[in-house]
Amino acid sequence: MFPIVPIYYVVTWFRNWLYDKGVKSSKNYNLPIICVGNLSTGGTGKTPMIEYLIRLLKGQKSIATLSRGYKRITDGFVLADENATADTIGDEPYQFFKKFEDIKVTVDGNRQNGIEQLMALEEKPEVILLDDAYQHRKVNAGFSILLTAYHKPYYEDIVLPTGNLREPRFGSKRADIIVVTKCPKAISKAEKSAMSSKLKLKSYQQLFFSHIEYSEKVISKHNALALSTLPKFTLVTGIANATPLVNFLTNKGLEFDHLEYPDHYSFRPVDIEKLENKALIITTEKDYVRLSNNEVFENSLYYLPIEMKIDNAEAFESTILSFVH
Repeated sequence: MFPIVPIYYVVTWFRNWLYDKGVKSSKNYNLPIICVGNLSTGGTGKTPMIEYLIRLLKGQKSIATLSRGYKRITDGFVLADENATADTIGDEPYQFFKKFEDIKVTVDGNRQNGIEQLMALEEKPEVILLDDAYQHRKVNAGFSILLTAYHKPYYEDIVLPTGNLREPRFGSKRADIIVVTKCPKAISKAEKSAMSSKLKLKSYQQLFFSHIEYSEKVISKHNALALSTLPKFTLVTGIANATPLVNFLTNKGLEFDHLEYPDHYSFRPVDIEKLENKALIITTEKDYVRLSNNEVFENSLYYLPIEMKIDNAEAFESTILSFVH
C-alpha cells in the first residue's frame, strides 16, 4: 500500500491548506470549546483525557461532551437520556454518560450541527468538550489538545495506509497543548527533553507528559475485588492497544488468558457464547459498557478503572482554567 501514501499525504495536506488559507471556512463560537484529538488513528488515550477535563471543570462550569458516536446505530444529533445505550450513542459517550452526572453527553457526526443543537437547548452548556475532533476543521475550537502515545509518537509515524497518521505530522502546529500519553511513571527528564526536541514545538505550544494509573480493584455491577485476591481470569479487550494493560496485570503477578478483539468491537452472539462460561472476566471500562447488558455476565464481568495522571498537573490545569474563564 506504500505507493498510496504520497496520494493520501497530498490530499490531506491540500485540505488543511485550504482551511489554513481561509479558502474553506471554519466556524467560530462564542463559548469555550476544547478539542481533544490525535494525528493517529487511535490508541492515544482520548477518553481518559476527556474524563480528566470533566473532573477538572464540572464543579465550575456546566459541561457538554460532543462525540461522533462511533459504530452507533442512530443518526444525527442525539442527547443521551435514560434510554441511551452503547448502541445508540457509542461506547465511549455511553461511558461518559454512566460515569458523570450533571453533564450533557451528545453525539453528532456533524460537529457544527451538534454545537448548534447544544446552543439551542434551554439549558445551554458553558463549555463543550469535542471528543476526537482534531481533523474536523469546519469547527474552529478555541483550544486544542493533541495527544500522542509514548510508544508510538507521531514523529515516528507516516500517513495512512502504510502508517497510522490521519494527516501529515505538521498538523500538530494547530495544537495549543501536546500531551505525550501512556508514559512510564518513571520517565526521566533526559527522555522528556529528547522527546520535546523531536516534537519540534512551536513557541505558542506547551508540552506535558502523562501516564495511566490503574486501580487496585476491579468493579462489577454489585461488587469490587482487590487485584491481589484475583484467581486466574480471562482478560477481554477491544481497544486499540492492550499492551500497557497486559503488562500492568503481568507485572502484578496475575494469571490470565487474554482474548483480544479489534478496537470498538461489536460483540456478536457467538462471542458471548464463547465467554458466558468463563468464571471471571476482567475487561476495560469501554468494553464493559458493551458487554454488561448481557445477563449471562451478571456475576462474572468486572472492569479495571483507570485515570490519566499528568506530570506538572498544576500548570496544565491552570492553562485550561484560564481558557474557560
